[in-house]
Amino acid sequence: MGVVMKDKYILTDVDGVCLDWEEAFDIWMVNQGHTPVKDYKKMYGIHNRFNIQKPVSRHMVRMFNTSASIGFLPPLRDAQHYIKLIHEKHKYKFIAVTSLSLDPYAQKLRERNLSKLFGDNTFEKVICLDTGADKDEILCELSETYSGCYWIEDKPENAEVGAACGFESLLVRHGHNMTAKGDFKSMKNWEEIYHEVTGY
Repeated sequence: MGVVMKDKYILTDVDGVCLDWEEAFDIWMVNQGHTPVKDYKKMYGIHNRFNIQKPVSRHMVRMFNTSASIGFLPPLRDAQHYIKLIHEKHKYKFIAVTSLSLDPYAQKLRERNLSKLFGDNTFEKVICLDTGADKDEILCELSETYSGCYWIEDKPENAEVGAACGFESLLVRHGHNMTAKGDFKSMKNWEEIYHEVTGY
C-alpha cells in the first residue's frame, strides 16, 4: 500500500478519548447493584471507586464491554463537535484502536456507536483488541503505513508507545493523568486537539 499521506489520517483510542466510557460504566455498575464510595469521581481505579477487589473489577469491565450498553456510550466532552469538524471541514479520516473486546457483537456495537455520533464515514477503520490489551504491537504495525500521523490516547504508557513507533502523540487529560510527562503533548479537550491538528 505504501506510506499514506500523514495529513489525511488521525489514529485514536476510543474510551476516554472519543467516548465517555467511565460515565456509562458507573451508571451500569449502579444498575448491577454496586454502590460507589463517597467522592468516587475523584478516585482512580474501579476497585477503589466501588470498593471491590481488582479481579472483580476486571470481570465487571469485561461484562460491561460485551453488554448492550457498550453500544450507547455518550461522546466525551466536546469530542462530537470537533471530530466531525476535523473530518468534514479538514477531510481527515480516523482510525480507532481500542482495547474493547474480541467479541464480534461488542465490536459491531462499537462501530455503530461511533457512526451514530460522528458520522458514517468518519472512522475508516475500527481495530478492536482484547479487553485491556497492550497496544505496542498494533501501533508498531500501523506505523509502517501511518508513521507521522497523530495518535491520541488517555493512557500515558500508550501515548509513549505511539511516540516511540513514530506517531505524533497527544494525551487527553483526565484526573488520573494530569501530572504525566513524556514524549507527547498534553491536551485539555478536543478544542485543543483541533487547533493542534489543523493549525486553526
